[in-house]
Amino acid sequence: MSRTAQPFARHLSIMLASTAMIVGYSQMTATAAEPTAAAKPAATAPAGENPMLAPWTGPFEGVPPWDKMDPELFPDAFTKGMAETRAQVQAVIDNPAAPTFENTHVPMMLAGDTMERLFALWGVQTSNKSNDRVEDIDAEWSPKLTTFYTELFLEPKLFARYKAVYDKRNSSGLNAQQIRIVERSYDEMVRDGANLSPANKAKLVELNSKLEGLFSAFSSKLLGDEKLYTFVTDKAELAGLEPGFVASLASAAESQGKPGQWAIKNTRSSAQPVMQGATNRGLRERVYKAFVSRGDNGDANDTNSTIVEILKLRQQRAELLGFPTHANYRMADTMAKTPEAAMGLMMKVWPAAVARVKEEVADMQAIADAEAKAGNGPKITIEPWDYRFYSEKVRKAKYDLDESEVKPYLQLDKLRDAMFWSAGQLYDLGFRENTGTIPVFDPKVRTFEVYNLKTNENVGVFYLDNFARDGKRSGAWMTTYRSQQTLGGERNVLASNNNNFTEAAKGEPTLISLDDAQTLFHEFGHGIHYLLQHVYYPALAGVPRDFVEYPSQVNENWLMTPEVLSKYATHYKTGQPMPQALVDKILASDKFNQGFSTVEYLSSAIVDMKLHDRKTPPADVDKFERETLAEIGMPKEIVMRHRLPQFGHLFSSDAYSAGYYSYLWSETMDADTWAAFTEAGGPWDRSVADKFRTILLMTGNETDRAEAYRAFRGRDPDVKALLKKRGFPTE
Repeated sequence: MSRTAQPFARHLSIMLASTAMIVGYSQMTATAAEPTAAAKPAATAPAGENPMLAPWTGPFEGVPPWDKMDPELFPDAFTKGMAETRAQVQAVIDNPAAPTFENTHVPMMLAGDTMERLFALWGVQTSNKSNDRVEDIDAEWSPKLTTFYTELFLEPKLFARYKAVYDKRNSSGLNAQQIRIVERSYDEMVRDGANLSPANKAKLVELNSKLEGLFSAFSSKLLGDEKLYTFVTDKAELAGLEPGFVASLASAAESQGKPGQWAIKNTRSSAQPVMQGATNRGLRERVYKAFVSRGDNGDANDTNSTIVEILKLRQQRAELLGFPTHANYRMADTMAKTPEAAMGLMMKVWPAAVARVKEEVADMQAIADAEAKAGNGPKITIEPWDYRFYSEKVRKAKYDLDESEVKPYLQLDKLRDAMFWSAGQLYDLGFRENTGTIPVFDPKVRTFEVYNLKTNENVGVFYLDNFARDGKRSGAWMTTYRSQQTLGGERNVLASNNNNFTEAAKGEPTLISLDDAQTLFHEFGHGIHYLLQHVYYPALAGVPRDFVEYPSQVNENWLMTPEVLSKYATHYKTGQPMPQALVDKILASDKFNQGFSTVEYLSSAIVDMKLHDRKTPPADVDKFERETLAEIGMPKEIVMRHRLPQFGHLFSSDAYSAGYYSYLWSETMDADTWAAFTEAGGPWDRSVADKFRTILLMTGNETDRAEAYRAFRGRDPDVKALLKKRGFPTE
C-alpha cells in the first residue's frame, strides 16, 4: 500500500496550511476554467535568469521546463527564492494598516509562487531523477530550507497580525470560509510554536532542521539499498516466471554490465513477481530476504540509528509544543483526532484479519504437505517467502484461477485508457495525449491534455511516469506541479502519477498484475481528486491526512466492473476480451487472501502508532518491532508491508508518521461509499457520482470533512461495510 500522494517538499510540512507556498506539498486541487489549452502563457524570463526560477512558459498557462532542469542550478535558486519569499512576507508584516483578512491572509495566500514552482521541480529531481549529487544537495539544503520556513512563520510580528484578525473574526463581516481560514491558520500557528518563548522557538528551529537532515539521510540510505540487485546466472532458477518478466530481468542485467545474466532489482515491483511465481524456493528466499532487509544490514545504508535519532527529536518537539507524544501532535488536525480513535478502528479489524490468516496458512500448508507426500517436493513449513507462491496454488485449487491466466489481459496502455474512460463516464473528464509537444523529465514520461467533455474547457495536463529506473524512489505516488486556486486568477492543474512498473522488453506490451492494476487506478484516484477539486481560497484546499487516501481507494473499485473489463481487458496477442468465465473466477475470488493483505498493511499501521504514541522512544528499533508484533499476535508467516528500517512513509518525512492508519480510515469511507453506489443500482450511477464529486471531491477542506461525509451519505461511515468487503465477520 505504498500508494501515497505528496511525495516531496518535505521542508514545507512545518509551514502554515493557510499559505499558497505549501500548494506543491499538501494542497488538493480542482478544475480550471480556461477557455483554451494555450490560454494565458506565462511571461518570458529575463535574460540570464536561473531557469529554475523563471516563470513557466508555453501552452496550458505555462509548463515546467524539465528540459532545463540541472541539479547544479538549485542551490542558487533556493537562495534567491528564499530572499523573494522573505520580502513578500515582510511586506505583509510591515503594512501600517490595521490587520484584516484582506491585507494579511490574502497576500500570504498569494505569496511564494516562485518557491512553489521551484519545489515542484526539486520534487521531481529528488523523487524521479535522483543521483549522488542530488542526494548531496538535498542533504545540505533540506535543513536550511526548514530553518528558513520555521523561523519565518515563528516571526512574532506576523503572528500578531494573524492573532489580531482572529480576535475580531466574528465582528468583522467575514463569511464562513474566511472565518474557517482565520481559525485554522491561528490554531496551526499556535500548534506549531507561535506562542513559544524566544529560547524555545530557537530550539524548535534547531529540532526541525536536524529532523530534515535525518529525513534526507534516511531517504538516501534506503535508495542505496533499492539500487541493489539479486543476480541469477542459471535461467533454470527462474522457472515459473512469465517470459516477458524474465526478458525484462535479462535487460536489467545487461544494463548493469552483466549480459547473459538476470537481475532482480531490490524493489517491490521486481521482488513481488518472484515471490508469487518462482518455483525455485531458494530463489524466493534470497529475493525475499534482500527485500525485507533493506536498511537493516549493519552497513553504510543501515537506517536504524537514523530512525532512533528521528524518534528522539520528534518526541522532544512534541513536548516542546505542549503535546504528550508525537502521535498526539500529528493527529491534532485529522479526522480521527486522537491515537485512541485510530487504534480503536484498527483493533476492530485486526482480530478478524489474523483469524483469516490462520485459515489461509492452513490451506497452503495442506497443499504443500500433499505435494511432499506425492513426491513433488520436500516437506516444508510455510514461511514468509512461500506465502504468495502457495496462495496462488490455493487460488487455483479453490477458484480454478491462476494469476498467469489473468496477466495477458492486463496491458498497461489499455488499462490507462480504461481509467481515463471511467473518469469520463463518472466526472466528464477527457484526456488527449500530447506526448512530445511539451517538455518531460524522462523520455518514457507520457503527457495528456485534460479537458471537460461537455464544455471542452481545459482542466490541465496529466503526466504519467510509469516505469522503474535507477534514481527513482520506490512505490507509487501522485502529486501536482501546479494546483488549482481561484484567488488571484483561476489556475489550471498540472498533475502527475508515478509508478514503478517493470517495462516489457522492446517491442512487447507491458503486462501488469491485478495488484499493479489496482495501484494504477488508486493513484489515478488521487489525480481525479486534484483535477476535480475547485476552491476559491488555496488555504481551504488541503484535506486532512486521513481523508487523502479516500478518493484514491474509491477509484480502485471501477477496475473490476464489467464495463471496464469487457472494453479494456483484452488479450495482448489475440485482442479478445477477457472471457466471462475468467471474469467470474476473479470476482468469485474477490475476498481471497484478504487475511494476508489486511495483516500485511495493518501490522505496519499498528506498529507506527505504537512507535509514536509513547513518551520514551525505543533505542533499539528492531527489538521494538519484534516485541510489538509479538504483543499483537503477528502471524509468523507474514512480514510487515513496510518494516521500520525501510518505512519511508514514516522516516523520509513527517507526512505519514503516526498516520499510516489513514489508509484504513479512508478505506472505511471507501467501502461505505461503494455501498452507496451499489444501493443506487450500480457503479455508474450519475446521481451518486455527482454527489460524490460536488460534496466531497470538489470542495477541498471548505467544511469539516466528517460533516461533508455525513452530507453525502446521510450518516457516518459504517465499519461493517469494510468488514463485509473483506469477507470478515460483521458481528
